Amino acid sequence: MPVVTVRTPPISHVTPVVPRTLSPSPHPSRDPWTGQGPVFVRSGMGHLHGPWGWPLPHRRGEDMSRGKKQGQMHTIRKRKQPSTRIGGAGLGFLLLATAWLLLRRCWKEPGGPLRVERGMAAATMARKAGKVVRGTHLSEGAGVRVCRTLGTPALRNLDPFLMLDELRLPSKDAKAGFPWHPHRGQETVTIVLDGRVRHEDSLGNKGVIGPGGVQWMTAGRGIVHSEMPESSGDAPLWGFQLWVNLPKKEKMCKPRYQDIQAEGVPVIQQQGTQVRVLAGEVDGQQGAVKTKHPILALDVKMDPGSAFVQPVPRGWNAFAYVCQGKGSIGGTKVANECAVVLEDGDRLECSTEEGMRFLLFGGLPIGEPIVQHGPFVMNTQEEIYQAFSDYQSNRLQDPDDDVWADDSN
Repeated sequence: MPVVTVRTPPISHVTPVVPRTLSPSPHPSRDPWTGQGPVFVRSGMGHLHGPWGWPLPHRRGEDMSRGKKQGQMHTIRKRKQPSTRIGGAGLGFLLLATAWLLLRRCWKEPGGPLRVERGMAAATMARKAGKVVRGTHLSEGAGVRVCRTLGTPALRNLDPFLMLDELRLPSKDAKAGFPWHPHRGQETVTIVLDGRVRHEDSLGNKGVIGPGGVQWMTAGRGIVHSEMPESSGDAPLWGFQLWVNLPKKEKMCKPRYQDIQAEGVPVIQQQGTQVRVLAGEVDGQQGAVKTKHPILALDVKMDPGSAFVQPVPRGWNAFAYVCQGKGSIGGTKVANECAVVLEDGDRLECSTEEGMRFLLFGGLPIGEPIVQHGPFVMNTQEEIYQAFSDYQSNRLQDPDDDVWADDSN
């Protein structure tokens, strides 16, 4: 019988087994030899090997303990040392930690490259013009023609604002006025730029608003009133009516009138711009009216070639209505009888070449359901039914309510 000799090379001639170089796999989470996976194995040292920066798994059929391959010559491979490479996750953590330390240093050092002031926003943002709504002419009251922007199918409402009408015509064309009608659950704001308007309620409370005046009526749980032109003939009549929603907790509050004539409205003169502060605050100057809900209402008149910047709290809904001239509001050119809905930001920028006058309104959104039927604005349909029932039974306005008294305390 022939003798077969198996030669085993001396230890000094043994070449360590080195894993072959792998080409990138289109599926990095799979076994790089078989394409199947994911594959995770444990070496003799107890280390988990797999994709994403870990040591690659051994080839199939290889003895993982001492480097002995089945069906081949006995070899000895050097024990693999634990990998010292930083994986993707470790590198990401290191970068984040470095960035955090840099930011903390810049925060504390006024001279740092990324100086941050405590208590201040990192950046301010100008409000850009969003939707632009051209006014719709329609009849209101006893047939008086008005131009409506807010409260139309194009712009149903803008929380907390419900409606805006502009009235601009000879007094004789508005003599039918707005006879007796009820309100509940909202505030109505009458702004007069020219002419005179008389108002009266079912309990005999009355007043007259002249040029530059404003009446802010909080309907609360109920008012029945009328609004009629006091001027006559060809005398111009120019004014606006804005409806403002009330939060649920204020919808049944005591009604209240605030009649402010022109001399009672604060005026701020800026370079080329006159700002009348109806409600809210401008440059530390409080507006003429006290509101139930945070509101900004301004009458802004700009000279030709002027610019105007007005802070508006971020998160508030806001819009501007151009009533004279044309110019740029929020980066968009607009003209007479147009309402511009403003996107979010903390300031409004305007400019004009030929002069412009506009009303600016801003308010904190209430965020409650709105159920509106005619002059009643409530939160549920049941509350609307109750308002109609109270009106029909002559219980809408309480005769004990002092509509001129301030009940804010």
